[in-house]
Amino acid sequence: MNLSSLRALRAPVLLTLGLVLAACSGTPGTVSRTVPPEYAARADGERMIPAVNPKYLNERNRRRWVDYAGPEAPGTIVVDPYARLLYHVQEGGRAMRFGIAVGREGRGFHGSATVRRKEQYPYWAPTKNMIRQDPEVYAALAGGLPGGLDNPLGARALYLYRGGRDTMYRIHGTMDPASIGKATSAGCIRLFNQDIIDMFDEAELGTPVRVRTRAESLALEGAMVELTSGYLVPATATDLIEADRTANEAAKAAAEAASASASARAQREAELTGQAG
Repeated sequence: MNLSSLRALRAPVLLTLGLVLAACSGTPGTVSRTVPPEYAARADGERMIPAVNPKYLNERNRRRWVDYAGPEAPGTIVVDPYARLLYHVQEGGRAMRFGIAVGREGRGFHGSATVRRKEQYPYWAPTKNMIRQDPEVYAALAGGLPGGLDNPLGARALYLYRGGRDTMYRIHGTMDPASIGKATSAGCIRLFNQDIIDMFDEAELGTPVRVRTRAESLALEGAMVELTSGYLVPATATDLIEADRTANEAAKAAAEAASASASARAQREAELTGQAG
């Protein structure tokens, strides 16, 4: 994605948040206190894309220009489902990096593919495998859902093909911005709706895509550690990892103490009841 396209936002910047979601704890890195222009609410035809809650815009989730050392040619979209990052490679050893959420299906494919289909507000239906594995969740949705902001594919979707055949691998938006940066139970590769809208405009049909293997991810990104919050940090971020471990142990100790106190009260009440009887 080139810099001029990113600056040319197609909607006015609004300063208020259009989406209120539950807070995430343990978010790694620096979190913005305000909504950056690229994540502000924007009009999209007759729909209004809500602003992204700044609580979700940590350093790994928010799009940013980075140096790129991978072997892919400019124009390639590179998906790393293990580091939960997506790169749109540009000239001069640079790339625009995006945070992504990775569903179960997003970890079942690797290698090269091509964008052969693009849809705005795509229709979605659970696969037969999803219905078989989680019938209580997906059976009622077997008929599918029309496109919209409450659709799991969000505002846009890129469909990947290999050898002329649909790989069933998708890069798409999301109805759940709190999931970006995390592993999810289902789906392929999710981006914030603002990110997929801009990528949709930049990625022409025929755009090459490379999905990394775990070995490729380790070689290029290094080892990652998942915090209690569900976010990843590099294994070298020992201060964040230790702080997360300490906070998690403290929370467990507090929960155990509360449980023990409740049990003691219940036992005491039972003893008093028995004495009164």
